[in-house]
Amino acid sequence: MLAWALLSAVLWSLAGVGSARSSLFSNEGFVYGTVGHPGNTCLFSRKACPKSWGCPCLGSSVKIYVKLHQTSPVLVCMDIDRASKETVDPIYLWIGPNENTLTGSSQINITNIGELVLKDFMESLSGHYSCTLSYKIVKAETQEETSLKKKYDFLVFAYREPDYSYRMAVRFTTKSCVGRYNDLLFRLLKKILDNLISDLLCHVIEPSYKCHSVKIPERDFVYELFVAFQVNPFAPGWKSMCNSSMDCEDVTNHNILKARDRIEEFFRSQAYILHHHFNITVPAMHFVDHSFQVTRIDNCRPGFGKNEGLHSNCASCCVVCSPGTFSPDMDVTCQTCVSAHVYGAKACP
Repeated sequence: MLAWALLSAVLWSLAGVGSARSSLFSNEGFVYGTVGHPGNTCLFSRKACPKSWGCPCLGSSVKIYVKLHQTSPVLVCMDIDRASKETVDPIYLWIGPNENTLTGSSQINITNIGELVLKDFMESLSGHYSCTLSYKIVKAETQEETSLKKKYDFLVFAYREPDYSYRMAVRFTTKSCVGRYNDLLFRLLKKILDNLISDLLCHVIEPSYKCHSVKIPERDFVYELFVAFQVNPFAPGWKSMCNSSMDCEDVTNHNILKARDRIEEFFRSQAYILHHHFNITVPAMHFVDHSFQVTRIDNCRPGFGKNEGLHSNCASCCVVCSPGTFSPDMDVTCQTCVSAHVYGAKACP
């Protein structure tokens, strides 16, 4: 017993105080490679996974989606089975897009235990990442060593939230389809709505109206104005609201949601006034109750697009356009371009 205590004291003094070894490890925020299984897909965003970066993703080539300007989950150069065991003399080699050997930088962090973290994720960081783990199996009784290698592949894509806008439609009764009053009402309505949402730097675009005669059940024909317009979050000066925000679509989408709610409340109030402030006589031109309709329209920034087939687990996301495709404007899909060789191409060279 005395000899054991003495040996422990010597070892303690030689090695210094070290961290305790443990067979337990947390899966939260880590993405492990796998061997011999079909690929899987995982989406990582603080919105989707507020408590963690999500569960570990398994697959021979794992797809990972990282929100623009955010930090990626931890990519582990091991599978879960290997991570639960001791590994002798491990050596980790990370290869990034364009077959470049990865080294540490302001955006790339590689730990001494083979974990890769990508910071301030940009379109240019998208692509194929692979890690080769080299290690040894040692027979304790003979000291015989066997060298092994395992390779793990990850496909990492930048994504961003789509830009929201809203297509809306309402109806108003009118005396006739002929006359200047219809146009006056239309112009006044647009002005009211623009003023209602101007502080949000949203505005009404593509307004239009048509007059139709409508047969009401058990009543005669009436004339109605069918009004349509789009509410857009990019009124002149909108970029001023994004100076301190990397994720500008989060700001504009928040504003457009508030604009939608205000406009919906405005027309709801028109219906209330119609039912509670008029007795028998109703104005010839008034809002048609329950006629308000709203549809959300998604658009992607240049260099990004939606592709449910290729990115099924991020179908609602605007994912960076892969090589061979590009997106030049506020569209929703990436177009084919064989001469586009980078991620996030905004033009076809």
